[in-house]
Amino acid sequence: MSKNLEFLFDFGGPNSYLAYKMLPDLCARTGAKVVYVPILLGGLFKLTNNQAPMMRYAETPAKQKYEMLEFQRFVNAHAIPFKMNPRFPLNTLYVMRGAIAAQRLGCFAPYMDAVMAAMWHDAADMGDLDVVRDVLDRAGLNSAALLALANDPEVKAELIANTEAAAKRGAFGVPTFFVDDEMFWGKERLGQVEAALTKS
Repeated sequence: MSKNLEFLFDFGGPNSYLAYKMLPDLCARTGAKVVYVPILLGGLFKLTNNQAPMMRYAETPAKQKYEMLEFQRFVNAHAIPFKMNPRFPLNTLYVMRGAIAAQRLGCFAPYMDAVMAAMWHDAADMGDLDVVRDVLDRAGLNSAALLALANDPEVKAELIANTEAAAKRGAFGVPTFFVDDEMFWGKERLGQVEAALTKS
């Protein structure tokens, strides 16, 4: 019997993007179904007293340099098209609310593809609503409907609730995965995720 794989993500995390690109093959091998859980990484950091690596290792340049080396090794090993967004870190509040709106409007998959590609392939300024509208429209999505629903109080509340629930479950960053109640953090844990999905 196939299992659900919960994927907690924020578009602003480049590692979320890399993990996202790996999921189709993982699901093909395991028969797992991905349950996408949009969260707000900045909110999760506040709730868990965590920091982005660039801040956490600000005084340890060797650690920062090695983190980037490992990141590039992952990109190269899996031939993932990637371009570092020069505006990083970006404000992803609107596009994360938009993700929940897309789930409600039944267009989540093309929304994910469009926003992830714009953020980490085209290096677009996805903190700019005009840019977001253009990206969505070019992807054949109804930007007006998506962004209108993204401003709905229920959508805003759902993003907050998702983030708070993530912290309560032990998450502190993205990407975070759950197989049943077992948590895995980071794209480097995808092998462990696959093992959890395939064990009886």
